[in-house]
Amino acid sequence: MSKYAPIVLFVYNRPKHTQKVLEALSANALAKKSEIYIYQDAPKANAKPQDLQTINELKGILAELINTNPKTHHFANITLIERKTNLGLADSITQGVSEVMSTHKQAIILEDDIIVSPVFLDFLNDALQRYKDMKNVWSISAWSYPIDTKDLGDCYFWRLPHCWGWASWADRWAHYKRDIAWVEANFTKDDIDYINLGGSARYFEHFLDNAKGNIKTWAIFNYLLAYKHHALSLCPATSYVKQIGFDGSGVHCGAEGEVFNAKDINTKFPISYPSEVVESHLAYKRIQAFERALHKPFIFRTYNKLYKISQSIWHKAHYLTGGGDRR
Repeated sequence: MSKYAPIVLFVYNRPKHTQKVLEALSANALAKKSEIYIYQDAPKANAKPQDLQTINELKGILAELINTNPKTHHFANITLIERKTNLGLADSITQGVSEVMSTHKQAIILEDDIIVSPVFLDFLNDALQRYKDMKNVWSISAWSYPIDTKDLGDCYFWRLPHCWGWASWADRWAHYKRDIAWVEANFTKDDIDYINLGGSARYFEHFLDNAKGNIKTWAIFNYLLAYKHHALSLCPATSYVKQIGFDGSGVHCGAEGEVFNAKDINTKFPISYPSEVVESHLAYKRIQAFERALHKPFIFRTYNKLYKISQSIWHKAHYLTGGGDRR
């Protein structure tokens, strides 16, 4: 297994966002030592002319990146996978991650609207090496809730494997399955209460929406599987990423979603790690409070009528791009 995990980037039809993501990635010192696999989904059957235009514009940006990389050395190697048919975000991610994991045994995963810190790769690669043999560590997240960081240390463990810039290992990803019947048969009321942070969040509703066929997403299943495997995920006290998809380019969220971004992106590295793999009670209580506050009327008003996206916040942001239906 290589010391540096390959980067897997999923893109579709947002050339400006993707350009910013690539620029931020290439500013990482470890980018030059990292392979990158870029998966571009094919146009939908009913794609609009403007979508086809932006898809082709993005193809041009990616072609230029590949052609100039031998001189610029932004990445150790670039592999572009252009899908022949439209898979949708959920299948594109799960299939792509599985393909890369099958040969590299670990991977760092990004989507086209995640700006990363200059030390993003340092953090994820270091944590991947540190916890590679600890099966009770499910994943490494570069994003974390924008909560008070006092007394949290540089990073902490907690139950939810976020997916706004994350990394994991093949032996843990091998457990992944999007199995609705399995969840329905194996989750009790107590399990659901755990998933929903004691009633302060609505994560399990995201699964129920999948079960009803209203949406098709993937990351909620990763959370449910991590729970059943008694595993936690590592999160930085302050995010190493910033979500830039709250500009109206996505289906569900506008600028109100900025509430999920940290004021300043994390640039600290090296860092210290928790002394043991146990959930941070302090982080848990603060995240509970954050979730509860989202549903209070004054918060909705404060964040530019956040209530307008309260029904979809767990589609795009509330379950942190667990997606598939946002395109």
